[in-house]
Amino acid sequence: MRNQNDKDRRRRRRQRRIQVIIIYTAIAIGLAWFFESQATTTIIFVRHAEKVEIQDDPGLSVAGRRRVAELTRQLVDADVVAGIDAIYATPFKRSQETAQPLADALSLPIRTYDAEDTNDILEKILKKHKGKIILVVGHSDTLPVLIANLGASKKVPRIAEGEYDNIYIVSIPWFGKTKTIRLRFGEPYV
Repeated sequence: MRNQNDKDRRRRRRQRRIQVIIIYTAIAIGLAWFFESQATTTIIFVRHAEKVEIQDDPGLSVAGRRRVAELTRQLVDADVVAGIDAIYATPFKRSQETAQPLADALSLPIRTYDAEDTNDILEKILKKHKGKIILVVGHSDTLPVLIANLGASKKVPRIAEGEYDNIYIVSIPWFGKTKTIRLRFGEPYV
């Protein structure tokens, strides 16, 4: 009888240990999923490169094509693990031509957005690309508005008509304050 009671006690202890291991494993998997789903979203904003001045919907100038080559070189490996996950650009020729070389290099489509509807594009990006890295190609008058609407910074300086060398990196963590980094890249060395 005593031998049977010992066996029953050991069996119940093993069952409890297995239950505890299963519960801890489920909690660990749940926490890992939660924190992964709450990852930081990074949006890189750039203005289209230099344009030809004499057309209604101008394409890029020679200087603009050089700047795009440098931008592509810098952003093709933006994240050492996965890279840029999505590219958005306005439908204007200069924006599309600014985004196209990077899209080709990364085999990504360019998603077109309406520059006038800043809330819609931000809502789409944050919903579809949470935890990802996204490039947005815009215009001197729309980029500061987009960045401000993210709550990143209300102090984004006006982008002058002849200014094409700004890269704004906005980090949106799942918890905490949205941050903006402004970088400037000049003419590539030729």
